[in-house]
Amino acid sequence: MDGKRQKKNLRSGYTTGACAAAAAKAALLTLSGQPVPAAVAIPFPDGSRHTFSLCRCLKKEDFVLASVVKDAGDDPDVTNGAEIGVELRWLAQGGEQCQEALGTVLFVQGRGVGQVTKPGLALPVGEVAINPVPRKMIVAALNEAIPQAKRPGLELRVFVEHGEILAKKTLNQRLGILGGLSILGTTGIVRPISTKAWTDTIEASMAVARAAGLAEVVLATGRTSEAAVQARLGLPEEALVMMGDYLRYALEAAQRHGFTTIHLAAMWAKLVKAALGVPQTHVRNGALDVRDAALLLAELGLPAQEQETMRQANTARHIYELLCQQKRWDLITAVASRARKQAAQWSGLAVQVYLVSAEKEVVLHVPH
Repeated sequence: MDGKRQKKNLRSGYTTGACAAAAAKAALLTLSGQPVPAAVAIPFPDGSRHTFSLCRCLKKEDFVLASVVKDAGDDPDVTNGAEIGVELRWLAQGGEQCQEALGTVLFVQGRGVGQVTKPGLALPVGEVAINPVPRKMIVAALNEAIPQAKRPGLELRVFVEHGEILAKKTLNQRLGILGGLSILGTTGIVRPISTKAWTDTIEASMAVARAAGLAEVVLATGRTSEAAVQARLGLPEEALVMMGDYLRYALEAAQRHGFTTIHLAAMWAKLVKAALGVPQTHVRNGALDVRDAALLLAELGLPAQEQETMRQANTARHIYELLCQQKRWDLITAVASRARKQAAQWSGLAVQVYLVSAEKEVVLHVPH
């Protein structure tokens, strides 16, 4: 292996929408009197086909329950391993199949699936939280079982076992999706550590904030920073946008969505990266080189005789501790001001910066 660590190829998985579509096809095959399948293949938006093994497929008195266990691949998805399924029945009038609703699919909220309660999302308020592409995938899968023109209307209830509990680990409540999870996906495929999952969440959060009539937004790199700044500002919940490491993307998105003011909340290491003009602040895109941080401090006024001490620091946090010990708040403020200037340049908006400590306190505020 020539002494080099080989990079592991991360495995892709399937979205909740794809799992629901596979369960829907199995349910309709069974509902129509065909043998219970052990697995089903369904079409994806890109024209490819994928096969899903069934977890359950049971015929009840007037409906069929079918489900699959979600495999998210190597993505750290909260729904990985969750049972996702549908309960499917004919739309009925007076106990008969409803021929007038030929081909109709009525989506109904099932257990563990949320409902939209705030405007600004891809679905109107009051709808069950099954996004447009998953709905199309479900209908396409149903049409393979029985063509739309040849089948009566259907009532389809998507469920996620323990979805109410899993939803607490997401931002759904903040986005106004209550009662459970969203059925998501635009391709049917989950890419490991998906950038798109993050950017989609940023876009959705901002859309909800604008729909609520807000002109300012809090962009936070993590929950600690967000909570500290929110305790100070007391803005509506819709104003809080968890941007993670997608700094430049979130700043530019704020401009696209028409905000006027950004409150940027971060801890020291992320703030230094912002000051250095690093657009994506995750460590996998390059750990912060303390030498770069030392050069930045030199540019901002660190005396030459102190620069070597900073270059020998172990981490960015170590640099911060040294600056605090030396009471060099002028340099800490200068770094935060440089970060504010860079953020304003990327966003074209008024930016205020808040430095948050490990003790979950705002220790510095740089207004615009």
